[in-house]
Amino acid sequence: MKDLENARQQLAELRQQINFHAHRYYVLDDPQISDGEYDLLFRELLGLEEKFPQLITADSPSRRVGGEILDGFSTVEHQVAMLSLENAFNDQELFDFEERLLRFLNTDLTPGYIAEPKLDGLAVELVYENGLLTVGSTRGNGRTGENITTNLQTIPAIPLRLSGDNIPARLEVRGEVFISLSGFRKLNEQRQSDGENLFANPRNAAAGSLRQLDSRLTAQRPLDFYAYGVSTPLDLPCHTQTQILAFLGRAGFKVNDLLSTCPNMAAVVKHFDFLAEQRPELGYEIDGMVVKVDSLELQARLGHKARSPRWAIACKFPASQATTRLIGIEFQVGRTGAITPVALLDPVNVGGVTVSRATLHNEDEIIRKDLRINDLVLVQRAGDVIPEVVKAISDKRSGKELPIKMPRHCPQCGQELLRNEGEAALRCLNLQCPAQQLRALIHFAGKSGLDVEGFGAKAIAQLFDAGLLKEISDLFSLAHDQLAKLPGWGERSAANAITSLEKSKGPSMARFVTALGIRHVGEVSAQLLEENFGSLTRLENASREELEEIEGIGPRLAASIVDFFNNKQSLKALTKLQDSGLKITVRNNTGADLPLTGKVFLFTGGLVSLSRNEAKARIKSLGGQVASGLNRKVTHVVVGEKPGSKLAKAIDLGLAIISEDDFKVLLEN
Repeated sequence: MKDLENARQQLAELRQQINFHAHRYYVLDDPQISDGEYDLLFRELLGLEEKFPQLITADSPSRRVGGEILDGFSTVEHQVAMLSLENAFNDQELFDFEERLLRFLNTDLTPGYIAEPKLDGLAVELVYENGLLTVGSTRGNGRTGENITTNLQTIPAIPLRLSGDNIPARLEVRGEVFISLSGFRKLNEQRQSDGENLFANPRNAAAGSLRQLDSRLTAQRPLDFYAYGVSTPLDLPCHTQTQILAFLGRAGFKVNDLLSTCPNMAAVVKHFDFLAEQRPELGYEIDGMVVKVDSLELQARLGHKARSPRWAIACKFPASQATTRLIGIEFQVGRTGAITPVALLDPVNVGGVTVSRATLHNEDEIIRKDLRINDLVLVQRAGDVIPEVVKAISDKRSGKELPIKMPRHCPQCGQELLRNEGEAALRCLNLQCPAQQLRALIHFAGKSGLDVEGFGAKAIAQLFDAGLLKEISDLFSLAHDQLAKLPGWGERSAANAITSLEKSKGPSMARFVTALGIRHVGEVSAQLLEENFGSLTRLENASREELEEIEGIGPRLAASIVDFFNNKQSLKALTKLQDSGLKITVRNNTGADLPLTGKVFLFTGGLVSLSRNEAKARIKSLGGQVASGLNRKVTHVVVGEKPGSKLAKAIDLGLAIISEDDFKVLLEN
């Protein structure tokens, strides 16, 4: 018993010392002992924990060395969505961003900003409960990510237990995992000496390291971390984003020191130029700068759109460019039948990535850029990600260049192609076209659809070629034995795949509608449909007029939705999906218990105290809806200055008429 108590005391002291010195080394970059002395402390800790395993704690530094091999990653739903950012590519787009902010807030007063480097890594979320790291996950699709807790625990810059004061019972910290340039070079040197394939760039290396099922391998990779925010900032004793970062620093996180608080957009632009100058000298890769409104109160007022917050924007550095030869054209058939020309290029290194293909979008784009086969062309990775052909270098032409001719028939099924009036794309209208069927399957199972783990594009293509998949409903008819016999699968992969399929049978309505691949329907409009109809049955029976009454659903989108649900093949597929056990989950956060649920507002005239956009956003956040015109669903008409003809019509219809002051009372109560 005495030995146990002595060991307990020794371990507590060792953990305290190791955590202190690790923080000095990995976070503050100011070590107080040598590497050898640190290693001795760590070995002593491991030896004691091996002798007394009952004394191992959840926040022990021994977690840094990794643990058991996982069968796969489970999913984690983010309590607050991890949204992506809109992009700006020049100074004017930053000023346009500010103009949108001021218009939304209905003010001429410029808000202060905070600008910080945008690291080229992977966004993750760290959940701390009572100060202890309990769950770590990838961003994923923004709503759900992969549980990579054991891998994140191996990163020395991520505290296993938070320090400092005012730590809430639950804190969700967000930040970027990356690999430094020196760490990347050493990692590739080691892989080369071991005869392994080299990583293309630090970001790929970081991504591959985080997705190791054996966390002991992750522990050997030189991963680093910078914290940049929290999911619910108003839960902290802070009033600005600057104070949030200071709080995270006190809690034990690394926070980038190249951030700047800026009183106006001119100062933001100046800091962007400074970061661009510093970029070649930094020890890690950045691909731009993130600009945020500093005030947390203004952030809350501005809120967010479906995919991005209104109060932040990413300003990207100019795209990496290179010249190469356009040696041919390939015509791809998309899931909606659109024909996309793809440039085949002499492979060229662009920003550290080998590029051999680039989209040309459509025939109009080819004509506008005057592109020809055998042209020397300028290629760039737009936003440092997507390859595109910028232009032909026409003064280098030799006379051997050939015009690019668009096909008259579908390259996959031979159907004659049509170009509808007002559209840029040629389109194959054959719904039985194999290419369209394959693309629809890939979309349905992929990240933009149901996000079924183990069913990426390659796996779907393999199943399609094997005749196991022809339409989306076939996905849930797959059997373990069918998959296990396929090349590259096996018993374990097949079992994991079937488990993933079962897990995906309860999607939200918005996710399911997005997965169906209805033309013109994306994530944003699918969310609108869920909010306004609540069930697939109601949506199936909706008329064009009902759909067009929803703000954000225009005539083209409404027609596309009605056409889809009137199509016999679509209805047959939906029936098969339901028969296979797929059941749409009704989200609990759809606003059923919010104060404005069931109320539909229409505005006429100008508002004084807040902008029309902010008023709409506040209504939606409280569960209400906004109409773009008078219809039978409107419950309240908000009358501002100089109201239009809608007011007289609303009075005739006997609708509730309220002033701007009455409206503000509704919002506040």
